Amino acid sequence: MSRTMLVAGNWKMNKTVAETRALVSEMGRELKDVSGIQKVICPPFVALLAAANLLGGTDIALGAQNMHWEEKGAFTGEISPLMLQELCRYVILGHSERRQYFGETDETVNKKTLAAQSHGLLPIVCVGETLQQYETGQTAAVVRRQIVEGLRGVSASLVIAYEPVWAIGTGKASSPENAQSVHGEVIRPALKELFGAAAEDIQILYGGSVNAANAAQFFAQPDIDGALVGGASLKTADFVAIARAAAG
Repeated sequence: MSRTMLVAGNWKMNKTVAETRALVSEMGRELKDVSGIQKVICPPFVALLAAANLLGGTDIALGAQNMHWEEKGAFTGEISPLMLQELCRYVILGHSERRQYFGETDETVNKKTLAAQSHGLLPIVCVGETLQQYETGQTAAVVRRQIVEGLRGVSASLVIAYEPVWAIGTGKASSPENAQSVHGEVIRPALKELFGAAAEDIQILYGGSVNAANAAQFFAQPDIDGALVGGASLKTADFVAIARAAAG
């Protein structure tokens, strides 16, 4: 089954509102003629409105980098799905940096995914193993657990991003063949157990030191449906090159 390629840029904690306006305007011009794929940018919360105003009428979708599962309440500093649904189509959940630095677990990822879907947001749920887990042969077990526990009770309206933790921001990307084996032999079968035939329609992205030079090699793999791009999404030329590679 043919799945549309998706390229999403995770800006992380980068770019002021003014810098966001400049970068979105530039990217909008450069990405205008890249068709046949889904394009998403995920700036910081404070820049979402500025980005949304600039992206109106384009085919570039907007995403947030995180959210709380509650709609409102005494959760100082948090952002709810109600606040995002007016601005965003996508929301990144369970990123390894959230798990590592802010104590997120499969249980909280599950709560957030359920909440996102109930408010019409499309979750990009991140999974991936640490270097120690990779070196001790635990990749399949760890990623399968994150899928099964993190997606308990949710619908198939989501995107998965496989991001080996040891490859994020390190410049050391997984090999395309290794990434394909995780996508095709671990993630897709786990999704089929949860969602049956609908699993064939779920996009599985690769993330972790994806750049303009290596993107095409990843996209050539049958179970890699695009990329969740970190550092390279902050540079128009790099992000556009990755998008063009996805478009073929």
